[in-house]
Amino acid sequence: MILYSFRRCPWAMRARLALRYAGCDVQVVEVKMKEKPAELLALSPKGTVPVLDTGNGVLEESLDIMRWALDRHDPEDWRLLADPAAARQADALIARNDSAFKAQVNLYKYAERYPKYSRANYRAQAEPWLAELESLLEGRPWLLAEHPSLADAALLPLMRQFAGVEPQWFAEAAYPRLRSWLQGWLGSSLFEAVMAKP
Repeated sequence: MILYSFRRCPWAMRARLALRYAGCDVQVVEVKMKEKPAELLALSPKGTVPVLDTGNGVLEESLDIMRWALDRHDPEDWRLLADPAAARQADALIARNDSAFKAQVNLYKYAERYPKYSRANYRAQAEPWLAELESLLEGRPWLLAEHPSLADAALLPLMRQFAGVEPQWFAEAAYPRLRSWLQGWLGSSLFEAVMAKP
């Protein structure tokens, strides 16, 4: 199995997390986005990452790759099979993360490209989402259970991006549980393994 990836891409990052967690034996090929290999383009003409060649088919979306990996092996129940209501909540969180929050992160991170509003304004637009996640973390270390779930892993990369735009602001903001959640991920052996430079 071959995963075409780009180390800093949030979508590739979460695909690598799930594959590593599930113990999938995958060769990771780091792609230079300005020099996309012919093998990648043959599998996926759109040329974005991640792309997983399973040997029995091609997966071109990070969430599909994550679910495929968890279907193979899910020792900590990231899929939340023991709690169907939480699993549905996970799907809803991921959908909002991948649409509304992704757009907000882009505006916030690249505020100079969108001068209609200030960076602080774009940050404020995202704060209701941060507050919602902060409330989900009340009384537990993970968003939907006492252990990580698909939602935690799927939301991590964009939250990492968001926190990195103004690190001092994030360090002092009124989201201590979210900050702890993020630091727990970033300091984990799983995250360190998938972020190791090739």
